[in-house]
Amino acid sequence: AYPEMNHDILAVMKEEREKFELTLENGLREFEKLEIIDGKEAFKLYASYGFPLELTKELALEKGIEINEDDFDSEFKKHQEISRTAAAGKFKGGLADTKEETIKLHTAHHLLLAALQKVLGSHVKQKGSNINSDRLRIDFVHPQKMTKEEIEAVEKIVNDKIEEGLKVIKREMSKEEAEKIGAEMEFGGKYDDTVSVYFIEDEKGNVFSKEFCGGPHVKNTNELGSFKIKKEQSSSAGVRRIKAILE
Repeated sequence: AYPEMNHDILAVMKEEREKFELTLENGLREFEKLEIIDGKEAFKLYASYGFPLELTKELALEKGIEINEDDFDSEFKKHQEISRTAAAGKFKGGLADTKEETIKLHTAHHLLLAALQKVLGSHVKQKGSNINSDRLRIDFVHPQKMTKEEIEAVEKIVNDKIEEGLKVIKREMSKEEAEKIGAEMEFGGKYDDTVSVYFIEDEKGNVFSKEFCGGPHVKNTNELGSFKIKKEQSSSAGVRRIKAILE
């Protein structure tokens, strides 16, 4: 009925098929690494790689192991509770906790957003974040897959700013003033009339990053170590997702 849509439909179907094939490939590789196969590990495969429980059960049965679905369901409920807690704002800025590693990754997250804007353009806006002690995740507005060169350029900028030893300073101001100076805010985020803005700047006051944020952060970027992007992928239409770590 709509022949002009055929190309777009086929393109989406091809992309989804390739994503699922990659999910299977990654999940199978991680399954083979498991020393213990149980409901908890089955959930980790599902949560981290999107690997279906049904496939894990089939593979486990081939090894003579039966997965306890009650354990899987228990882990799933814990995951839902953590998600609800974060959504309710009990952890600020998408942080899962306030461990030292998480706080460092939170500061690196600010550096990453500023670096993405420098490399890809000012259209890059944060759509969401999730940070724990192992890695940071950022969703951001960008229409296409990043190239290898773009990823390397972003990594270099972040690591350069870490080596420069920039100060991380919190300043309270009105929301109106923060908007006037161009402080970054999460797309669709809700903010009070008075906000906290975190500046990452050098000794002369040259600002690299300024964002609406409730904290917490390190005091200087030289505390962070080495930054590495581990994965860049599609999150949804027009939105990309990066997962990164500090080494």
